[in-house]
Amino acid sequence: MEKFTPNPEILNIAEVWRNTQTLGPGLRAVVWVQGCNRHCPGCVSPEWMPQKPAHLISVSDLSKFLIDIPDISGLTFSGGEPMLQAGALANLIQQVRKHRDLNTLCFSGFTYEELANMPRLSPVHKLLSELDVLIDGPYIAELDDNKGLRGSSNQNVIHLTDRLREYDLENKPRQVEFHIHENYSMMVGVPPHEFITILENKLNQPTSESKKKKQGE
Repeated sequence: MEKFTPNPEILNIAEVWRNTQTLGPGLRAVVWVQGCNRHCPGCVSPEWMPQKPAHLISVSDLSKFLIDIPDISGLTFSGGEPMLQAGALANLIQQVRKHRDLNTLCFSGFTYEELANMPRLSPVHKLLSELDVLIDGPYIAELDDNKGLRGSSNQNVIHLTDRLREYDLENKPRQVEFHIHENYSMMVGVPPHEFITILENKLNQPTSESKKKKQGE
């Protein structure tokens, strides 16, 4: 399998969502990167783990796309593992902020201590300097307490600036959006425990069209 090599001017993206209120305060755009080396059991996005080329886009082009999205107040980064593309993400934030003063939130399977202790010249430090909030640590299914933006209770919401400190990101009720398109479906948010059951029940319910057909039989 071809492996993507990190590049400070190119991002390997799994998905981009223009606006949501499920992954941080206010209306936000979300960038999910492709590739993760943490391999947490029970990960909600296992298809985004392989470190293979997915959708390659220049930092410049993605920054222009994000700048042009109206009404958003922030950016959320997830994946995949954002820290594997730290240099490009840091450059992306810097380019966007030349035009829009957006706040930033990032999920990472690394702990803050692991990141802080990386070599001094690691691009991780550059990305950390651009983030307002880091939600750190591996997802542990047994510790999923169904609270807030943390996937599990071992994870920490770390305010790297005071910009989003007023928001209770640890305990806010979880929300999720589920978008169904012609060729794929997309879940946006940290799923509450009951989400899968509710979704399965909804999908198993007959549609109005199928009800009409059944009644006409």
